[in-house]
Amino acid sequence: MRYDLFISGFGGQGVLLAGNLLAYAAINEGKNASFFPEYGVEKRGGSAMCTVVIADGEVGSPVIGNPSTVILLNQLSMDKFQNKAKKNGLCIVNSSLIHNISFSRDDLSVHKVPMNDIAMELGDSRMANMVALGAYIASVPVVKAESLFEALKDVLPERNHRFIPANIKAIEAGIAAVSS
Repeated sequence: MRYDLFISGFGGQGVLLAGNLLAYAAINEGKNASFFPEYGVEKRGGSAMCTVVIADGEVGSPVIGNPSTVILLNQLSMDKFQNKAKKNGLCIVNSSLIHNISFSRDDLSVHKVPMNDIAMELGDSRMANMVALGAYIASVPVVKAESLFEALKDVLPERNHRFIPANIKAIEAGIAAVSS
């Protein structure tokens, strides 16, 4: 078993937190994981990307040219990385911020999820990244939801542990958005 994921958005959307959380959840399940963050020089609003590779065996490199799944959180990411997924791959798109969703390929499975709208309904647009992770694990059986919930304790600083219940609700909402 091997899963690879590329997430792209702008700084402040929690791209790196989402990737790190997924890697921790996989490690907690006894899998091997690699997390490779990448971001622009800007503090907020610049580009943010990460790659996560999860496998039962060894993980050779966190750099993936064409991942199985791509999560795109904003229009710039859509414009730049829509063709990054491998043939017959999956693309999960934040339809709250990406209004021009048209692919030049027809081999991709596409899940349009209004991540920001869902997060706002839950009370905080900053949880769109957790909605994205929920949509991902509902689409690809990479880790269990409970593993993500537990990994929040490892990834969030202790001062932010009070936000864990809200993040769990956002993950569950992302799962529901794809499952329904």
